[in-house]
Amino acid sequence: MNSGSTGPFDVLVVGGGPAGLSAATRVVECGKHVAIVDDNLTLGGQIWRGSPRGNPGLVDLFEPLRQSLSKLAVLSGTRVFDHPAPGVLLAEQADDVCALRYDKLILATGARERFLPFPGWTLPKVMGAGGLQAMVKSGLPIEGKRVVVAGTGPLLLAVASYLKRHGAQVVLICEQASWSALAAFGLRLIGFRQKIKEALELQGKIAGIPFAANTWPVAALGSSKLESVTISRGGKTSQIACDYLACGFHLVPNTELPLLLGCELENDNVKVDEFQETTVPGIFCAGEPLGIGGVESAIVEGAIAGLTACGQKPSGDSDLFRARRKARRFARLMERTFALRRELKDLPTTNTVVCRCEDVTYARLKQHSSWRAGKLHTRCGMGPCQGRVCGPATKFLFDWNPDSVRPPIFPARVESLATSRNGT
Repeated sequence: MNSGSTGPFDVLVVGGGPAGLSAATRVVECGKHVAIVDDNLTLGGQIWRGSPRGNPGLVDLFEPLRQSLSKLAVLSGTRVFDHPAPGVLLAEQADDVCALRYDKLILATGARERFLPFPGWTLPKVMGAGGLQAMVKSGLPIEGKRVVVAGTGPLLLAVASYLKRHGAQVVLICEQASWSALAAFGLRLIGFRQKIKEALELQGKIAGIPFAANTWPVAALGSSKLESVTISRGGKTSQIACDYLACGFHLVPNTELPLLLGCELENDNVKVDEFQETTVPGIFCAGEPLGIGGVESAIVEGAIAGLTACGQKPSGDSDLFRARRKARRFARLMERTFALRRELKDLPTTNTVVCRCEDVTYARLKQHSSWRAGKLHTRCGMGPCQGRVCGPATKFLFDWNPDSVRPPIFPARVESLATSRNGT
């Protein structure tokens, strides 16, 4: 395996989704040398996975970058796993490890799906809503398959629409929020005209798919793979035959790298000032690590971060700041409307596995009072996912918080770890 150094870059952007692309675009426009690092093989993040074709927002951000390729380095299939020294990140590629050197750093690490444990959730074909959509985008055949989409938030509708368009039989959309909360949400959309338009378009795309509020999965059933799901609907349970169960219980910000770099959190999100700078000078953050805000918020935050990293701070009364305030108002509305209900804490039974990597059950974890105690006594969070699945689950179930983040923040090859320990 080879080991090399890349850079130094004026600005290094970690994350190739909407926030990262927006930041890189502004850095390029300022004439600085920038690199985008992303662990996916193509830019666009989870929201714009794949080719720019068919993604107008992605095309808009790609065009300025295409015109300034001499000032842009794209490191796809590259995963940052360590921070051995100031101004240096270590990252793995397919058969290599490289040291990424930078002057300023913009973190746009996005978010991942939250999984809530319930009986049978580890059965094959019980998946995250976004995960199933991503697999279909990558070629998983879904035509004619019966799918139940469950969880909360507009993501469920977007996933159902996509699956329907690709031939799936979406049997039911289960929304855990109440009808009254959804009605109040609809009324408050009056202040967000573009969102009303998007909602109406999405409603047309999912026409014919049954929708139920006050509804959530209680158990997934099957011998060797999913065969049916038991749902709670208005206080009554019923069983639905299906081939896939796609669950989406919000997103969880990816804050491991910011924490490793010493950035402070506030309410579980990366803390930044009005110019997107973290508590560590020279390190900026944009997008979902600041709180789940959606594409519009990510793009405008990335733009502010990119400009500020280049020494061109926008003014407080600029269009960017006004757009960010509006995007954040909508994010707060979403958070209130689709807050997870208390009943979901009662879904796991004694033998329900919470930590899939180490086969740790709910009963074993319930004996302990903190993430650290549970980890020491049961190995919860010590498997390959390193707490990315069970960590948010135990946060919701027990209100536990991880004590620290240590390298590697992702599973890494032994050779890469040796490079990390031996210096760069």
